[in-house]
Amino acid sequence: MFSRVCLFLIGAVYIYYQVNAAEEIFIGDLVVESNFTLTQQQLSLSNVDVHVNISNLTTVTIVQTELVSECISTGADSSCNCSGGYSWSNDVCYGFGCCNNTACTQNVSHITPLCIPKVQVYLNGSVTLNVPWDNTKIAELETAFRSKVNGVESLKITDHSQSNRTDFEAVISVKLNTSVLQNLVTELEGRLSAKVWIHTVGMVTITSPEDSVRQDSNATLNCTIEEAPTSSAWHFTRNHSRLELSNGSVVTLSKCKTVGGKSCFEVFLQRVTGAWSGTYECGLTIGAVTHTAKAQLSVALLPEVITMKIDPPVVDCAVNSSVKVTATIQTSTESFTVSWMHTGMALIQKKTTTSEDNLVYSVKLSVSCQKTTEAQSVSVTFKNSKGHNKTERVDIPVIYKGSKVCDKEEEKDVLWPKTPDGSTVINQTCGEGKVGNKSRTCKGNTWKSVISNCISQELKKVENEAEMFEKGLGATPEAALNIFEGLKNTTVASESDDNIAQVRASVNVLNVMAKASKFTTLMEPVLTDFLEAASNMLNGSWHESNTSIVQDLSSGYLKSVEGLVKNIQVNKTSHISKPNLDFKVCSEAECNLSMFNVSVALNNTSKLKTVAVKNLVDKLNYPIQQTLLPPNSILIIATLENSSMSSFNITMEFPYKHLNQTPVCVYWNHTKWSQEGCTFEPSDGNNTICKCSHLSAFSVLMSKNNTPNPALDIITYVGLSVSICCLLILLIIESLVWSAVVKTNLSHFRHTALVNIATFLLLGNCSFLASASPEILSDDWCLILTICKHLFFLAMFGWMLCMSIMLVHQLIFVFSPLRKRVFMLFSSIVGYACPTLIVAISYLYCKYTNKNYHDKETCWLVFEKVLEGSMHAFLLPVGTIIFINLFSMMVVILTLMKSSVPDGSKADDKETAKSIIKVMVFLTPVFGVTWGIGFLQLMLTEGQLGHTIARYSFTILNAFQGFFVMLTGCFAERKVREELLNRMFKGKHDSLKNSTTFTKDK
Repeated sequence: MFSRVCLFLIGAVYIYYQVNAAEEIFIGDLVVESNFTLTQQQLSLSNVDVHVNISNLTTVTIVQTELVSECISTGADSSCNCSGGYSWSNDVCYGFGCCNNTACTQNVSHITPLCIPKVQVYLNGSVTLNVPWDNTKIAELETAFRSKVNGVESLKITDHSQSNRTDFEAVISVKLNTSVLQNLVTELEGRLSAKVWIHTVGMVTITSPEDSVRQDSNATLNCTIEEAPTSSAWHFTRNHSRLELSNGSVVTLSKCKTVGGKSCFEVFLQRVTGAWSGTYECGLTIGAVTHTAKAQLSVALLPEVITMKIDPPVVDCAVNSSVKVTATIQTSTESFTVSWMHTGMALIQKKTTTSEDNLVYSVKLSVSCQKTTEAQSVSVTFKNSKGHNKTERVDIPVIYKGSKVCDKEEEKDVLWPKTPDGSTVINQTCGEGKVGNKSRTCKGNTWKSVISNCISQELKKVENEAEMFEKGLGATPEAALNIFEGLKNTTVASESDDNIAQVRASVNVLNVMAKASKFTTLMEPVLTDFLEAASNMLNGSWHESNTSIVQDLSSGYLKSVEGLVKNIQVNKTSHISKPNLDFKVCSEAECNLSMFNVSVALNNTSKLKTVAVKNLVDKLNYPIQQTLLPPNSILIIATLENSSMSSFNITMEFPYKHLNQTPVCVYWNHTKWSQEGCTFEPSDGNNTICKCSHLSAFSVLMSKNNTPNPALDIITYVGLSVSICCLLILLIIESLVWSAVVKTNLSHFRHTALVNIATFLLLGNCSFLASASPEILSDDWCLILTICKHLFFLAMFGWMLCMSIMLVHQLIFVFSPLRKRVFMLFSSIVGYACPTLIVAISYLYCKYTNKNYHDKETCWLVFEKVLEGSMHAFLLPVGTIIFINLFSMMVVILTLMKSSVPDGSKADDKETAKSIIKVMVFLTPVFGVTWGIGFLQLMLTEGQLGHTIARYSFTILNAFQGFFVMLTGCFAERKVREELLNRMFKGKHDSLKNSTTFTKDK
């Protein structure tokens, strides 16, 4: 009896279901057994109960069925065939030996899946022997391939009978288990004593965004394989350039979660731009077999840079109001919709021109010559196919009728057109071999300095490569080596106008590579070029009128060098010396290093890396006031490689003498010097020893002793309070006795000067007390009080100078008295105008050079170093006046001594000595001579007895100066005393008529 059983394996049953309004498609297998022959059309699935293990399932719909395989069994015999487009599964091939597209006579009907859809998998590789190839070995290779590999569609072996190596290419229709290929490699290497390498395409499943990705959004690509690879890599190809991907600021490589034990590898791209549109390839290696897969990522492009230019660069309404505006972008495959706007009105796009690398869009318009407060501008908007926009704007400088302008000027082959006040002109002209631009601002009727952003083309190329490296594109050891080598070659010192732009770009490269070193390990070969480049950068002066730019650059330089020194892996190098950097490594438990004559000692359990830096400290901003830089300042960077320690005790010995100064041990805290965690250790004075409890960038500043002294503080506040009271009393007395004592020009001169001295000293002392606690004052009030003290004390010294000159004139030119009009004019200039001008000029100079006029911590002027800082706008005029007043006192003393010479008696000598003492006592307060003790204090050695005496003397005499001025300038004058007593006792003061005083009207 003939019986037959027909088995239908119905595959590719598409199950449609909807979960929470989301559609997904699954594929299932359906096995149908029957004792008669069925066709696919005769099979009805309407009553099939489909069970799908999916939560929240709402609807399941079968949308398609397909015949996959057919098995016919007759007794013990069985014959199975796969339908067209299907191949035997790996289980059938490697379990029952059915690996080709012919019928399988084994009993495999129970295997699920029996047949699987054909795919295209490409294998290529090479086999290298120790001897040349021959036909026998080629046959062995082909036999091994067809017997071991499932679904071989074609196999091509290159005949290399005269060589030790042969190549092969194969196309198979099944995704193999990776172990199959590895077994093939093992068998070939054993049988042929060969070295085998295989590369596959199609074994790995890669997924990428199906639609274009929006610019500045994120994108993810995944690669999945059956087994865990020994290594993985991603590559990116664009414009025929293939670069390796690694972790960076844009790229993140990681493993992803999968189902069913598969291995998954992911590349995550953050905020992609058009530069990331291209082909992505993952490579997964298992032994001698590398599996790759490629996918395309499309980014809805927008221009990365829109360069706008106006022609002419400045519109002169007196000549022509028309202007042409162009927008230039890099050539792109994206079709943009371009729109223009001017003061809210749309403009008509003119013809677009195309060059080899750029697209240029232009528009013509007429600007309004009606003067407005708002700048006239033109904006251009680029819209891509996804509706995403990018807009760029340019302001049009317009010269209106009556406007202030800077005249047309040509400087170093660059033409600066006639430009209105407040406008900045950008000139795209750079020297040969350079890229960038130059800009210049018109202020009033004067051109400001040219700001150059021109750098060499080689440096620009290095900068671009560094930015790609930091993003994770092509970040290989070879690329890092090329970047630092290029930076070394482009950092030759230059004193040209573009020097600061070169420095800025070079520092940016260091900064970018320091950031990249957090993602990608930089190896030892880059160290030498890095140190030489960093050393070269310090050769130049970094000339720039804006000191804040230099300070920002130097701070960025220091941060970058410190980061790179820490992150570059060092194994064999122990010492590299360059002109401005000295690098040393210590791996011992106790480290004692010396660099540029600076000793560093540290007990550590890790690798200590230190570098000494020259020519940098003077470029950094140092806000610790009353400090000086020692000659040839050295900065020490100390860091530990791969250390988790948080507390250290590092000792540094700098070759700085400090006999007359107190060293301040500091470290650079990102933007300023800080003393936290660092202390100065006393020594013999020939060296400066610093101990710090952390690692960073260290240096030494020199300062006068500013250690708080409670005794001096009490003396200061008590003395100033007494002086203020005494000066008020003096001014009241002067107002009461003025008409009685001011009878002659000489008395008028003297009392006018005295009243002004007292007034400005009173205002200065009040301002000093008001700023005694800077920490509770706002910055505005601190500035106001600083200006007040600066002005009032300068005005006081100005009137002291007037009194001094008046006295000397009276002594020398006895018969040529000083006229009142001349004295008042001279005194007004010296006492009012000059102090005001000095204060105003010093303030404006500091403001426009971006230097600090006042110190927020002390509410007083800034002393940076010798002849630098606003403090010199006080010290220089005050020192000059004190010197002149001392000279005036000497003239008075010599005059007194000369008048006593003819008699020569001892009594006359005694009287002369008394007169000299009186001169010194009575003139010292009103001539401000006591302030000279402050200059003397600067020249004395800190800590010695003379310095202490000078310090206390200066505090006492100047705190109580108002009291001494009242005694010597008011009560010491007989006429003032008589008039005061007359008012108090109504004329009963005859007994005091014979009282003497030093000051007399002559």
